[in-house]
Amino acid sequence: MTRVIWASVVAALGGLLFGFDTAVISGAEGALRNLYNPTYEYLSTLFGSPAFWHGTLVSSALLGTIIGSLAFAKPADRYGRRPMLMLMGILYLVSAIGSAFAWNAESFTFFRLIGGLGVGGASVVAPMYVAEIAPAKMRGRLVAMVQLNIVLGILVAYLSNYIIASFDLGSLEWRWMFGVEAVPALAFTLLLFTNPRSPRWLIAQGRDQEAEIVLKEIGGGSFDVTKEFNAIRHSLEQAREHLAEKFFQRKYLTPILLAIAIAAFNQLSGINALIYYTRRIFEMAGASGTSALLQSVIIGGVNLLMTAAALTVIDKLGRKKLMLVGSIGYIVSLSATAIAFYTDTTGPVVLASLIVFIGSHAFGQGAVIWVFIGEIFPNSIRARGQSLGSFVHWIMAAVISLTFPMIAEVSGANIFAFYAVCMIGQLLWVIFVMPETKGIPLEEMNKKLGID
Repeated sequence: MTRVIWASVVAALGGLLFGFDTAVISGAEGALRNLYNPTYEYLSTLFGSPAFWHGTLVSSALLGTIIGSLAFAKPADRYGRRPMLMLMGILYLVSAIGSAFAWNAESFTFFRLIGGLGVGGASVVAPMYVAEIAPAKMRGRLVAMVQLNIVLGILVAYLSNYIIASFDLGSLEWRWMFGVEAVPALAFTLLLFTNPRSPRWLIAQGRDQEAEIVLKEIGGGSFDVTKEFNAIRHSLEQAREHLAEKFFQRKYLTPILLAIAIAAFNQLSGINALIYYTRRIFEMAGASGTSALLQSVIIGGVNLLMTAAALTVIDKLGRKKLMLVGSIGYIVSLSATAIAFYTDTTGPVVLASLIVFIGSHAFGQGAVIWVFIGEIFPNSIRARGQSLGSFVHWIMAAVISLTFPMIAEVSGANIFAFYAVCMIGQLLWVIFVMPETKGIPLEEMNKKLGID
């Protein structure tokens, strides 16, 4: 068991890098805006506004994420999960070094896009790899570790930004913020050499002897290797039988619409705006540079604690109750933030409101979204359902990250009021549309959703 735990921890580092790469730009976003403003001014004479082009630069990684979430599934099937995770590590490394040494806005955008490819690929391949090497009795906890590491990576990014800012490095500060990611990226890539191949992938490739060796290594004496081997082979045969089935058809309309709705609402809360522009939001509220970064660390810490809390109760309270609590928390916190900006009573009010906001997200949407999407689709199309949810999630994340600076430039109050209205929509959706999926057998769920 020590072997499988170690392998899962190493793979989960891909999640930590995912979170770090996503959040690190929040500390450097202001410096980048000032540095590349002449470029934005020139581009705005051709199309858009300076705020639009800054939003494009900040959200460039998300374009890579969208591509990566779609592009790496087939290569992972062909070449294996572990080699693809190694490629993710190399992409993170290239992105960190390239972003740190970027010589203009175009090169910075390119290297951030490279990092986004790693994020998108890791979001698909890391949970897949952990699920395939983990014994059934440990699978849920070990896969959840990937999600927990994503949130931990966000906290580490905020903390790293704060520490770097405390050294007063001037114009080099933002470059160090991106450059430090090279260290964990290199460690992740090298540590993967200690991990075994996925036994499921080996069996799919006809490499049965290697698969049996790996199963013995990761299972120890806790399970029957032959029984596990046969179970994997049987599941692969079933998966091949269902590959020809069409995904977009009438009988799957309900789960498809549910997946699209929860993924869209996830981002319409404004969560990615908070993650990408944390420092700017607190500076808008009157905080100084380092104080804003320290407040970002507080936000990251609450995010981690509430995610851990949600994972301990999600199977007891159910998905719908967590979403109800989260939706109400969203509405209260976003409304309070908007009112604070409208009445110019920011400062501690904004910090308190955003602590409630991130806690509500971590306890609700953040914990529920991928569990819920995985439960509403039948086995035969579950992978494609997850891919659809991921695609909608990242598309909406890009839209939110792109539009935030344009709207916030006009009115910080308006953007938070808009997110609050969207979350009223989510609350109504949860109450009247969202089904509870906790503990419901697959056959009963299919019947509940009108799937024959």
